This record gives sequence, C-alpha cells and structure tokens, in this order.
Amino acid sequence: MRYALVDGNKTEAVKGAKGICPSCGSELIAKCGEQKINHWAHKGNRNCDPWWEPETEWHRSWKNNYDIGWQEVVLIDEKTGEKHIADVRTEHGLVIEFQHSHIKPEERISREKFYKNMVWVVDGTRLQRDFPRFLKGREEFRSTEKEGIYRIDFPDEVFPKNWLKSNVPIIFDFKGFEMKDINDIQNKLYCLFPTRKWEPAIVAEITRKAFVKTTTNGEWLERTQKFIDSLPQPKRVWQNQTVPQRQVRNILRMPKYYYVARGGRLVKMRRY
Repeated sequence: MRYALVDGNKTEAVKGAKGICPSCGSELIAKCGEQKINHWAHKGNRNCDPWWEPETEWHRSWKNNYDIGWQEVVLIDEKTGEKHIADVRTEHGLVIEFQHSHIKPEERISREKFYKNMVWVVDGTRLQRDFPRFLKGREEFRSTEKEGIYRIDFPDEVFPKNWLKSNVPIIFDFKGFEMKDINDIQNKLYCLFPTRKWEPAIVAEITRKAFVKTTTNGEWLERTQKFIDSLPQPKRVWQNQTVPQRQVRNILRMPKYYYVARGGRLVKMRRY
C-alpha cells in the first residue's frame, strides 16, 4: 500500500512511521528497505483487501500520472458491505486497475462486476514470452477504415489467454519499467475491446499521452462506449452451419485457416 492516513492525511511510507489503513482502520507500519519500494503494511500477515498485490515501480510510475486524491480509493458496495481499494478512481467515476502479477479468471470477473466502469492496464512484460508473442501476432493485424484500429482473428496468439474474456477494455503496456532502447511499438499502448463470440477481436493502438488525458478529463468512458456501440452487430452462426472453405479463404486471404462447423469458427493450421 502506497498511502496511509497520518493525522488524517494521505502519507507515503518513511522509515519508522506509523499510520492508519484507510480501508479497515487498523494500524499500518512503514516498510522501507533496499529490496522493495517503500510501502505500508498491516502488522503480521494480515491484509484487509484480498485483491491487493505487492506494488512494483511499474505500478508507481503509472499511478504518478494521476492526482494523489484519486489513488488508492476505498469503494464500498452499499448493499453487501463489500469493500475494496481501487488503484485509481477518477472524479468521473472511472476505475483504473494496474495489473502486473497473474490473476485468476474468477478474481478478474469479480473485480469487473464490483467496479463496473473500469479499464485494466496490464503489464505486457511480466513473462518473457509475452512481448515476442505480441510482436509475431502483430504481423497479422488487419487494418480497418479507421486509423490505428485493427481486427485480429486469433487474439489468443497475440495476448495472454486469461484476458480474452474480459467484459471491459484492457490496455496492454509492453514498455516495462527498466527497458532501454525502446522502439515505437513498445511506446504505444494496445487496447483490446471486449471480444464477441465468432467475431474478430478489435484492437486500438493509442499513445500513453492520449490514454492519460482521456481518463483524466472524463472522455474515456464516453468515447470507448460510443466506439463499442458503433461496431457491427455479431452475425448469427447457426448450429452445424457449413461455409465453403474457398469462401472463407477469400474473405481472410489467408490460406492457412480452415472452418470447423461444430464450433462455427475458423482455426489456424499448425505445423507438426
């Protein structure tokens, strides 16, 4: 935890200091050392929010783009009393969660239901294979009539599978924190919109400056919702429907795909 309440004010951890948890009201102690970034911790192994994870410099660098008052905001479900600490919640009601470590699908779903109006920012450098996979998959991005907007037929070959069923937009950040000699691709952010069954995934390439600006001034929610609403409605795929393989190939212009009638989907041929 970055902030504790000291004399009623949000305060960062300094050696020897004590504070109060803004969520549960218990005492926090400052953890300051050379191995980890300075932070506050509950006494013992206790943590009042099971969704909370140890922060990295990557988390901190992202949070620094936003007002201190928007960081680590305690939110409560008035009906159930459930309480969680959002990484960032803007004055416009948008929650931004920065995710570095692995997250289970059940927790991802729970967070999306709890926060509702939210966007994920995911560290795309967590695993060594993540960026090379994206770089390879990016070669098959299909351009649309809108600049910076692409279609992807097989998003599981581009992004981590755990994120493909999210119901909210996901920003993938492939820059990392300690990287040097960053190229243009890694300096951009890639927004994966909620994927609909049997339809190509939609990805937007945006700048960091544009993302921070629109999430700060309140334009993000309105603009992303308008964009999602403007997408063509998914076509109905009837059970056991067959599509001539020649027709599928003409559409994709990629002879390495074939159609599977049972799932109503296209599958990529693989070499063995």
